[in-house]
Parts: sequence; C-alpha cells; structure tokens
Amino acid sequence: MAKRWTNTLTHADVTPRAAFLNRRQIMAGMAGLGLAGLAGQGRAETLEPNSFEEITNYNNFYEFGTGKEDPAQNAHRLTTEPWSVKIDGMVDRPGDYDFETIMSEMTVEERIYRLRCVEAWSMVVPWNGFELADLLALAGVQDGAKYVAFQTAYRPEEMPGTRFPVLDWPYREGLRLDEALHPLTIMATGIYGKPIPNQNGAPLRLVVPWKYGFKSIKSVVCITLTDSQPPTAWNMAIPNEYGFYSNVNPNVDHPRWSQATERRIGGGLFAKRQPTLMFNGYEEEVAGLYEGMDLTRNF
Repeated sequence: MAKRWTNTLTHADVTPRAAFLNRRQIMAGMAGLGLAGLAGQGRAETLEPNSFEEITNYNNFYEFGTGKEDPAQNAHRLTTEPWSVKIDGMVDRPGDYDFETIMSEMTVEERIYRLRCVEAWSMVVPWNGFELADLLALAGVQDGAKYVAFQTAYRPEEMPGTRFPVLDWPYREGLRLDEALHPLTIMATGIYGKPIPNQNGAPLRLVVPWKYGFKSIKSVVCITLTDSQPPTAWNMAIPNEYGFYSNVNPNVDHPRWSQATERRIGGGLFAKRQPTLMFNGYEEEVAGLYEGMDLTRNF
C-alpha cells in the first residue's frame, strides 16, 4: 500500500521543546521524513502537552499490576535482551527473528500519534518505530491470510501481575490484515528518540492509533498470520464491553461510561474534557477500511 499518511501533529503538541529535543533536532528529523513543511499545521484543537515522565509513568500494562504507576515500578524486572519474535502461520519464511536482525532490516521513523485509552483518557506520544507492513513483508505473507495475531511475553517470574487471573494470560491481540498493512500501523521501538521503556512495551510494541490503546499490544513475542479471526484478551474476558475492532468511536459508549469526551493527561485536575474524535482523529486515513460496516455492531 502506498505510504499516504502525513503528520498533523508536531512536538508543540507533545511537550515543551526544551525537554529532550531542541527545535533544530526536531526540524532535522522532520525534514528527513519530508514533513518539515507540516510544522505548526496541527489540526484545530487544543492538545495538552505530554512529557516523557507522563508517558512513562501513567499507563496500563496489567502484567506488572493494575495501577497506573505499577508498570513503572515493576517492569524493570522484564528481561529484554536477548529478544526474539516468532513469526509463523501463513508466511513464506516462518521462524524466530531476533530483535537485532529485525532492526537491521527496518527503517525507523518518528510518528507523533494521539493515544486514546478505552478508559477515556488520552495522550500525544512521539513514537519511534517502523511500519508493521515492512516486518510482515520480511516474513512473506501468503495468499489467503486475513488476520494477524499477536502475543505478549508471558513470564510469571518477571511479571507479578500475571500471578492473578485478571485476564487469560498471555495477553493476545489481533488485527485484520488490511488494518495491519495500513501505513499508520507501526511497531514502536522508542519514545522521544530513546529506546522504549519496559513499562511502555519494550523492546517492541504495536501501535494502532485509531483504535483504543489496549489494541496496541506490548512486548510482542509472537506474530501469527491466519485466515481466521484470532481471540483477543479483553474480548475473551468481557465480550459485551470490548469488541474485536475497538475503533475509537465517540458515538458508541462503553457499557459503563461515555466515550464522547476524554481527559487529556497533563491537563491538571480541573482541565476541561475534550471531545473525542472519530477514529481518534484519523478518520480521513482509515474510514475506508470499514466502508459498509455497522460500527455499532462491529465495535
């Protein structure tokens, strides 16, 4: 698929430039992506800035605990070197791909994306990573494959949260193949140009910015191409609350809360809630994937 995505967010939407990257570095990086002309042309909305500390200290990674601060406190236990990803199923070149080999074959870019949690909070995150389509091409997708299944590492000795039956471990997620091949879908390896911290899914996590955050599975160890819709962790646990697609849709409420607005992390206790955008603001790029579908039934 042609790479037709263009960035609409800049570092002005993320964090003050003085922290971590100066403006010259930012513009150099954007120029390398052909995005320099887009600086300052974000969409007409108010975005609360997010710092590296906010991004890395407020997140969900239930393998390390259910509290928002638990992953930052516990994820140091996760061994990330060496790391490999098993790619199997309907591929021409199945096998265990070590992380270093993957990185030597991929082109890493910066992608500044909105992140919308199903719990109705949100951030803006400057990811570093590569398109999932490039990794799948490395393995060779066979005709007839329709879905991509993902699995997180399962190490009870390193992941204290897995000792409790919060979910049916290991954590699993899945995408339709066309969603997986979309240029917006990336495998993230860093944040702010730094290696991605353990609590955010080191060393390799999926990022699908138009879907609720739990679809963006962390610390991936297995990717399977299949012709059947794969089981996914939250859908297996509570199917009436968490559908397979889980596209951000302000018009479809969670059974226990509204999805029409969101709380931007970093905005302070009394910050005004912001309207949630259809497909998290990526409607123009991805709506065509769901043409003709009932997005209420296929939630």
